[in-house]
Amino acid sequence: MLEIQRIRNDKNSIIEGLKKRHFNAESIIDELLSIDEKWRIYKSQMETTASELNQLSKEIGILFREGKADEANAIKGQTAELKAREADLKEKVEAFEAQIQERMYQLPNVPNELVKAGKSEEDNEMVEAHGEPVQFNFTPLPHWELATKLNLIDFELGVKITGAGFPVYIGKGAKLQRALIGFFLEEAAAAGYAEHQVPHVVNETSGYGTGQLPDKEGQMYHIGDDDLYLIPTGEVPLTNMYRGAMFPDDNFSIKLTGHTPCFRREAGSYGAHVRGLNRLHQFDKVEIVRIEHPSNSERALNEMLDHVKGLLQKLGLQYRVLRLCGGDTGFAAAMTYDFEVFSAAQEKWLEVSSVSRFDTFQSTRLKLRFKNADKKSQLCHTLNGSALALPRIMAAILENHQTEEGIIIPNALHKYTGFKTI
Repeated sequence: MLEIQRIRNDKNSIIEGLKKRHFNAESIIDELLSIDEKWRIYKSQMETTASELNQLSKEIGILFREGKADEANAIKGQTAELKAREADLKEKVEAFEAQIQERMYQLPNVPNELVKAGKSEEDNEMVEAHGEPVQFNFTPLPHWELATKLNLIDFELGVKITGAGFPVYIGKGAKLQRALIGFFLEEAAAAGYAEHQVPHVVNETSGYGTGQLPDKEGQMYHIGDDDLYLIPTGEVPLTNMYRGAMFPDDNFSIKLTGHTPCFRREAGSYGAHVRGLNRLHQFDKVEIVRIEHPSNSERALNEMLDHVKGLLQKLGLQYRVLRLCGGDTGFAAAMTYDFEVFSAAQEKWLEVSSVSRFDTFQSTRLKLRFKNADKKSQLCHTLNGSALALPRIMAAILENHQTEEGIIIPNALHKYTGFKTI
């Protein structure tokens, strides 16, 4: 959520910035500032009334102590009138606060200055590429055929148990999945990220805290009776651990990681592009999250990008890095880099990671702050990234490391799998 003070001070630059997303914010912001002006008027009147009430109460107390009960009772009537006025003003203030929040939730984050305007993924910028396409002397198979042929994943069994998008991993397929999780977690630990096991369901407040609500409620699985949500990413519980936190000084750098299943409805997803592991309703992911001083946000982002590059290089995968345009950047993010690996058999690029910085957008909602050198409260910056999401990494390993005899497991995974080939 954008800061109201920033909207008051930089209205025009925010409107211009959001145009990169092809988002016209002018009417929402004008309405928001009109309500905010009324809120400030009534808030001031409420505070003045409360001050008058407090002063009268003190006077009445003094008069009673001095034995001047008649004088005290004479002015007590004024306090009743002030209390009624204060209650009326408080009701108005709270109503305006609700209207302000409703409109604030409609505004996405303002893209970073490096993010270019654009409507869709067609306008994203490629900023780096690594590796060359795998050359085969035979016709490579797509991962869904390999997984079935080698008895690694049973897609039909998942349909039987639950429905499409819930595969069952079997034997060496399950062990390869577990090996990737172990590899990603140990690499994160070596980079200084503290591992956590977190809940896989969250409350509504947590969804609002990181920006999944109200933007993505249609993509989240909702448990109606308990008003809880299955997590779409480990970012939600990991970041919300610090909701309401106030760091006592500016000497902090929080680095978190965790493995979780992720649940996404992916409403409207169908067709050949979602075959096999390309798009699932349940999948595993190792997430990295950082909470940083604003001055360290850029360095933290670059470190996270380097971390993901290192993982892909150790897995021997060709990849490219894209900086998303305004129209393709997520609602809460100020800037996002996507990592894509090349699928040799499908002959297309598959997204395997998004690394984003949110600046103060999430911390405004989370009330996540620190005391600066002047002991004044200041908002932290938050960042997160997939390191990595497993389904398409699994698909890329199967497809890109296939031979006519089977699958060659990357060296980095040998100590986790216990086998070198499938």
